[in-house]
Amino acid sequence: MNSKMVLAAISLFACATVHAQSSVTLFGVLDEGINLTSNAGGHKAWQTSSVDLVTSRWGLKGSEDIGDGLHAIFDLESGFMLDNGAAYYNGRLFGYQSYVGLQSDTLGTLTFGRQFDSMTDIIGPMTANGYWGGYLFSHPLDKDNTDATFHANNSVKFTSGEYGGVTATALYGFSNQAGAFAGNRMYSAGLKYSYATFTIGAVYENLAAPGATSTGSVASDEAGFVAANQKIYGIGASYGAGPATLGLVYTHVNAQQPVSSLYLGDLGVNDASLRFDNIEFNAKYDIQPDLSIAGMYTYTMAHLKHGGFDNSMHWNQVGLMAQYFLSKRTGVYTQLVYQKLSGGNTGTALDTAFIPGAASPSSNSHQMVARIGMTHAF
Repeated sequence: MNSKMVLAAISLFACATVHAQSSVTLFGVLDEGINLTSNAGGHKAWQTSSVDLVTSRWGLKGSEDIGDGLHAIFDLESGFMLDNGAAYYNGRLFGYQSYVGLQSDTLGTLTFGRQFDSMTDIIGPMTANGYWGGYLFSHPLDKDNTDATFHANNSVKFTSGEYGGVTATALYGFSNQAGAFAGNRMYSAGLKYSYATFTIGAVYENLAAPGATSTGSVASDEAGFVAANQKIYGIGASYGAGPATLGLVYTHVNAQQPVSSLYLGDLGVNDASLRFDNIEFNAKYDIQPDLSIAGMYTYTMAHLKHGGFDNSMHWNQVGLMAQYFLSKRTGVYTQLVYQKLSGGNTGTALDTAFIPGAASPSSNSHQMVARIGMTHAF
């Protein structure tokens, strides 16, 4: 047997051994639809969009059993836009998630890479946008990140196992800057308790100089706010009663010296503070296993302090959705979201309505987006 045959035999044996102890899965989900925005800069706008109910993406995930209840795991997911085939998340190859780590059957999971933060993990699933509605149902400007406007780059995350219904999570995102350890870093922590169909959770998150650099924990091209500091608090609960699921969420956001918004661009303020309080109630009802209807209402109050003035703004937002599954992997749906802003007299970009996912900000205090779409998972 020559050397090439020996190497081939060794390779085949190694592959068979790895296959017996590990698994790799190729998966993905596609979302495409047509949106009508009632007012986009003063005009109606028709557009296709492929990231509204879910982010269209493909991915690879794997697990290797390394003994004693310990597993090596990884997850690589690449978002893209079906409309034109372009990569989502500003061209990142694996922008949706990219991490590697260790998972213990008893202790929990430790992962490293680009990941979701504690708000997205714990509070997000109790909101309409993080559970059944998607992007259009986000709170105004998604400033509490329940819809994952930003990810935690350079991050280390630990999620505990479940003990008596309690699960804990903590995350730290490094700045990756020499001589500026605390610049553009983030940390968050959360607790969740579940019993039968009832779940309640709470999260605290602190972002230092989010968006200040392109290589920090919250990169400049996806920061909800580029600011000196941003703190996020959240508490939420959900309850399932037969075919119905109810959710109630409160979040608070405090941005110090915000310069710009990912959604609105330059805010036109200096040395300001901006606070948001959001209250959301949502409900979903399964008429039958393949047909559901759902709705949500969000009230948002904001205070902008700058130049010796304290301005208040109020958003009222309602959303409705119906979805029908043609099969286990394919569904069709329709959505309608309406937003009304009052008190928009700050002289900043905050003065007009804007539903995340709309074609652009409205030219006045109200905006509506209607959508019809379909999803397919593989």
